[in-house]
Amino acid sequence: MTQSMNSKRRSRSANRKRTGTLSPVERIRTASPAKVDPDSGRKAKLATIHKALYSDPVDVATLRKLAISHGGLLTDDIRRKAWPKLLNVNVFEIPSKPDADVKSHRDYHQVVLDVNRSLKRFPPGMRDDQREVLQEQLINIIVRVLLRNPPLHYYQGYHDICVTFLLVVGQDLSFALIDKLSTHHLRDFMDSTMDSTKHMLNYLLPIIGKANPALRDFMEKSDVGTIFALAWLITWYGHVLNDFRSVVRLYDFFLACHPLMPVYLAAAIVLYREKEVLAGDCEMTYVHSLLSKIPQNLPFEHLISRAGDLFVQYPPSALAKEAQLLYRQSSTLSKHGEFEQTSLSQRPDTVLRRRQRQLADRRNQLSTNGLDQKDHSAIVKVAVWALTASVGAALFAVLNTAAEWM
Repeated sequence: MTQSMNSKRRSRSANRKRTGTLSPVERIRTASPAKVDPDSGRKAKLATIHKALYSDPVDVATLRKLAISHGGLLTDDIRRKAWPKLLNVNVFEIPSKPDADVKSHRDYHQVVLDVNRSLKRFPPGMRDDQREVLQEQLINIIVRVLLRNPPLHYYQGYHDICVTFLLVVGQDLSFALIDKLSTHHLRDFMDSTMDSTKHMLNYLLPIIGKANPALRDFMEKSDVGTIFALAWLITWYGHVLNDFRSVVRLYDFFLACHPLMPVYLAAAIVLYREKEVLAGDCEMTYVHSLLSKIPQNLPFEHLISRAGDLFVQYPPSALAKEAQLLYRQSSTLSKHGEFEQTSLSQRPDTVLRRRQRQLADRRNQLSTNGLDQKDHSAIVKVAVWALTASVGAALFAVLNTAAEWM
C-alpha cells in the first residue's frame, strides 16, 4: 500500500513537471518577473503622492521621500503640484511683477545673450516661433527675480536652471519657484563673487576621500582641483545633460534635499568612474578633460541612491572644517533648517483654493451691499482671521517642534 501511494505521488510530481501544472508554493518560487505588473508599483506611488499632496497640512516629509525614491515624482503634472510644496510656495499668491522695466537691470544684456545661446535646452523639433516666445518668457522670469531681489547677482548658468522650471511649470509659477530657490538653495551662487560657490565645491574632495582615499590621493597628485564640477553644481546638471528626463529627475531629488546634495551627487559620479580615472595618467589636463565630460548614459537612480548614502555617512557638519566653510558663513546652508521647518505647515491646494474663493465671495457680497470702505475693511479682516486661524495654530505647533532632516 505504502509503495503504491509513493508511486502515485512520484507520478503526480512528474506529471506536473511535464504539463507545467505546479502547486501554489512551486508557482511562487518559479514565478517569472515578467509576469509581475510593471505598473502596480507606479500606481501605488502615484496614489501615495496624491495622498501626501491632499493631506492637511500637506505631508511634506513623505513628499520629500517620494521625490528622492526611485523614479522621483514620475510626471510633470505631479511636479507642477509637488515642486511648489517642496519649496513652500503658495500657487495662489504668486508675487507681483516689479514695476521697473526689465531692460533697466544691470544684467539684462548678459541674460539676453545667454538665453539666445541656450537653443539646446529647448525640446528638439520645436518651432522657432514657439521657442522665441519661451526665450522671451525666460528673460522676463530671470530679470524679474533679480529686480525683486536687488542683492542677488546673475551668473552664467542660472538660466539653465530657470529654463527647466519654465518648461515644466510655465511662466508665472516658474517665477515664484525660482524666486524662492534663488534666496535659498542657490543663494551662495548669486553673490557678487564666486567665493561662496568655490567654498561649496570644497566639500567634493573630502567626500571622495572618506569613501575612497586612494582616488582622492590620485586626484590631489594630479592637481585637477574641483573646477571640472563647477558647471554641474551651478546649473544643477542642466547644462551638461542632454536628456531632459534625467534633468527633471535630478531636480526632484535636489528640491527634496539639502542644498549641498548636488555636490554629493558629483562625488558619487566621480566614485562611479573610479576605474576610468585611475587607468589614465595622473596629470591635470587628462583628469580634468575626462571628468568634465560627463557621460550621458550614467545610471542616475543608482547614483542618487549613492549620493544619499554618502550624505548620511559623511554629513556636511562633519566635513565643514576640512571644507573650510562654516555654516554661519553660508547663506544657503545656514537658512536651510528654518526653510525645512516652515515648509511643514503648508495647506493643500484644495484648501487654499477654497479659501481664496471664500474671500472673493465675501468681497463681492460687501460690494453688493454697498458698505462703506471702513466697514468693508473691518469685515474682510475678520473673515481673513477666521479663515487663517487654523493655519496660525499649525505653524505655531511646527515651529515649536524640532524637524528632523530625512
